[in-house]
Amino acid sequence: MNAGDGKTWNHEFDVVVVGSGNGALTAAIAAADGGAETLVIEKSEKFGGTSASSGGGVWIPNNRYAVAEKADDSLEDARAYLDHVTPSNTINPALLEAYLERGPAVIDYLHEHTEWVRYRNLAYYPDYFPDGPGGKTGNRSMEPEPLHASAMGEDFYNLAPQHPQTQMPGGINFTQVEGAVVLAATRGWFSLAAKLVLKYLIDFPTRLKTLRDARLTMGNAGVARLFLALRDRQIPLWRGTAMLDLVQEDGRVIGIVIERNNQREFVRARKGVVLAAGGFERNQAMREQYLPSPTNTQWSAGNLQNTGDAIIAAQKLGADTAQMDWGWWFTTATVPGKPKAYLSQVEKGMAGSITVNRKGARFSNESQNYVSFVADMIKDEANTPSYMIFDADFRQQRPVASVLIQGKFFPDWMIPKAWWTPEFLSKADSLEELASKVGIDSSGLENTVAGFNQYAVDGKDADYQRGDSSYDRYYADPEVKPNPCLAPLLKPPFYALALYPGEMGTAGGLVIDDNAQVLNEDGAVIAGLYACGNTTAALLPAYPGPGATLGPAMVFGFIAGERAAQG
Repeated sequence: MNAGDGKTWNHEFDVVVVGSGNGALTAAIAAADGGAETLVIEKSEKFGGTSASSGGGVWIPNNRYAVAEKADDSLEDARAYLDHVTPSNTINPALLEAYLERGPAVIDYLHEHTEWVRYRNLAYYPDYFPDGPGGKTGNRSMEPEPLHASAMGEDFYNLAPQHPQTQMPGGINFTQVEGAVVLAATRGWFSLAAKLVLKYLIDFPTRLKTLRDARLTMGNAGVARLFLALRDRQIPLWRGTAMLDLVQEDGRVIGIVIERNNQREFVRARKGVVLAAGGFERNQAMREQYLPSPTNTQWSAGNLQNTGDAIIAAQKLGADTAQMDWGWWFTTATVPGKPKAYLSQVEKGMAGSITVNRKGARFSNESQNYVSFVADMIKDEANTPSYMIFDADFRQQRPVASVLIQGKFFPDWMIPKAWWTPEFLSKADSLEELASKVGIDSSGLENTVAGFNQYAVDGKDADYQRGDSSYDRYYADPEVKPNPCLAPLLKPPFYALALYPGEMGTAGGLVIDDNAQVLNEDGAVIAGLYACGNTTAALLPAYPGPGATLGPAMVFGFIAGERAAQG
């Protein structure tokens, strides 16, 4: 779009940042600290994007919090690990090197130059391929320090909520460390849950105003802390403001077209535009164009606003894209009446459940990391949908998909009638009857369960080595012997939870260089245009550890803001 056709700028800033997640807010802080008059715009009426509803983890090897705990790690180990897990010929090595070298410095900067941005080391959350070269069993991921919402004042009510799945029933928040206990219902979970409930109830000042939990954790805490640093710098954040297009003049991006208050306006960016507006998971046409088939927006747990606007606008200028067929995969369950799909992470890999396809066969290690599991799932259309199969004992003891509380607290008669559908949840008194209800081959299912039950007795999964990896055992119950990830399915009734190849967001997008500048299809820089996060092609497509999306988003967000401020 050319700016030389008589249009008048309605607003002017040095740097305009599109989006309000971790990457966007980090970019804005860096730009402002670089001396640039900066604006942040957000399409939704609530700020925070996908980041706000996420687990909030940030994967950055050798970060200050791990170093303070004298973690056994090094740049060489991290480099060896990424060399091992990164698909060959997919990632520009210069970007990986920039990430490894700049990552710790970015976290140092945010810690030292803001009063708010603080994280905790996750000492025991393993890399997702910990047994490979350079892999670690912890100390590379961080989670945000919890924060009381009173620090935000009225801005708290404009913060996008956590996904209900990252909360206890009733909307009570927990940290990642607390969630590992509560969601898996392992030893001590009940007393921990009771403490969290009590803490919620005695927060009288907040209870007088809202039922929303003011103890912010996970993604809400991460976004809130970055937002407070933004507010300290008096950087405006316009909510309810959609970017419609980019403005280019003489080959340089000089501004954007927005819709605000139902008005079309033009915003000049004297030094640069940073695109940090997420992916395209809510755009069915783009899903069908790029993602593996079958695909459906209803299977996504991602942000409802992520329709690929920034990617589309940059493509009009000739921007190159990559990895558009990839996502931050997660098996999801579509709960009737809920606008977002629910992630199935913990329960799918817990002892006493298996996941099978329509043939009644397992096809992967259910306890491995979620991206790798769905990568196996999408290899064969017979795996969509798949079904998590579990028995009465599992139903009594474990929560499922974060909406089906343990049967001893939430018996079957309390489950809404609308939930009893093959597209979500089914039960029967025998495996044969269950298979008939959901459309699974009954002999295949019975044979699979019989074989798996023997593996549980032996303690060794001969098919997919479930429980062998330290990551597999992270959410497992150590009281289950001999393998904490394996227990037989014996007691009727039996249940089936329908699972789909969903995601937390798409992983393909704009190609950038190590300065976070967007490149065109010839590999040349599009002047004045920067990008980070899920708007860009994934830096870590194998998802090497917890927080492998937010880590690169923040690092390249910082680089983008820093470079844009220089003009």
